[in-house]
Amino acid sequence: MPATSSIPNGALHLDSSLEEIRAGLREDFSTVRIATIELCQPLTIEDYVIQTAPFMSPPRWHLGHTSWFFEMLLTRFVPEYKIYSDAFLYYFNSYYEGFGARINRQKRGAVSRPTVQETLLYRTRIDGHCKILLERLPSLPDAHEAARLFRLGLEHEMQHQELLVYDIKHLLADEYKPFEIKEMPKALHDVQGEVEFAGGIFELGTNADKHAFVWDNEAPRHKVYVNNFALEKRMVTNAEFLEFMQDGGYTNYKWWLSAAWDWVKAESAQAPMYWEKDGDGNAAEWHIRDYRGLRQARNNEPVQHISYYEAAAFAKWRGKRLPTEAEWEYACTTNAGSGIKQAFPWGNSSLTAQHGNFLENNLWSASEAGAFPAGMTASGLWQMTGDLWEWTSSDYAPYPGFTPQFDEYNDKWFINQKVLRGGSFAMPRASMRSTYRNFFHPNERWMASGFRCARTL
Repeated sequence: MPATSSIPNGALHLDSSLEEIRAGLREDFSTVRIATIELCQPLTIEDYVIQTAPFMSPPRWHLGHTSWFFEMLLTRFVPEYKIYSDAFLYYFNSYYEGFGARINRQKRGAVSRPTVQETLLYRTRIDGHCKILLERLPSLPDAHEAARLFRLGLEHEMQHQELLVYDIKHLLADEYKPFEIKEMPKALHDVQGEVEFAGGIFELGTNADKHAFVWDNEAPRHKVYVNNFALEKRMVTNAEFLEFMQDGGYTNYKWWLSAAWDWVKAESAQAPMYWEKDGDGNAAEWHIRDYRGLRQARNNEPVQHISYYEAAAFAKWRGKRLPTEAEWEYACTTNAGSGIKQAFPWGNSSLTAQHGNFLENNLWSASEAGAFPAGMTASGLWQMTGDLWEWTSSDYAPYPGFTPQFDEYNDKWFINQKVLRGGSFAMPRASMRSTYRNFFHPNERWMASGFRCARTL
């Protein structure tokens, strides 16, 4: 069972005393690092080094890269610290040009060194030195900056925990045996229809301040105008997407963007990722293979592992469209009565296991449409936190007044990608914020991605 982080939904509280900050970081560091190891413990030694596709990374690399990230902090804040290995710097860097040469992402599984044992020893060494850094934290001249970047390291590792879930799924699918898979909660309601929203001026995003951690791409909060729109109460389900497929969805060019139709033909796409046919001819039925086994596709779970191309095609087939990210956040966070912006769909109270499906829920897939009623908005929208990241039609670009807070982290990707919102079943709960902006290329679908349709009024 993945360890549950004690980090309270992004709170760092840098206005606390340095002793309080250190105590919190020490506890959270232990929790986060253990959770990463626990995700890998069901693997065999052979599993750690395999790269099954260019878009995924071997588990060994994730273990080393998240340690490399903290090692870069050690080189800045611990003057006597010596780099562990230049070879490790080369292999465990990801895309940071400022830290020198690195192995090509697509070849992370093409080398056998560092070994798994060497990687785990490296991780243990970094853990020890990070504890020394935390002990010194109150006496550092730039203690608050060190604390901020240390928290960044924790958030970064939680992102890689989610990526590990995606990559292990591509590596092993139902052959991976988590320590615990809980029974999927049953939907309490047959959720149908849409909710209409009156447009107006809305403050999109959040403001970075000393009280809580947010990614720099979530800020600054700024005014946008949202037209009247409607948003479906739930995400599109597997059964609904199967109707699109049976109506020739993947064979009719008129539903697809030009680049998307090129993708369909180049990939010979017929179904979402991890769907497979069981049987022959007209009797063949679509099934889904995932952590929970091989199951019939005709079900009420939100369709997942969908590219932006597929989501946009389905929406057009249905006579609708994908929401903008402003519409999505407006619907997710605006109090239906007062019009005031809230932290979460249900209000401002903290996110708990009853509000949505995250990694700590141990469900290992998206839950049925109509589950987690505690997370519903007052206007009647379901499952806007957890389960699946939801595609929006918005390009990933900086907000007006954007100021980068982390070198080479978010700002270098402001091109050719689309924004997704809402979190996923693979995301640690402590990372979730309603303003969180995820982003992927429109053809990507190995992540836990789904969508709901919108309509202009």
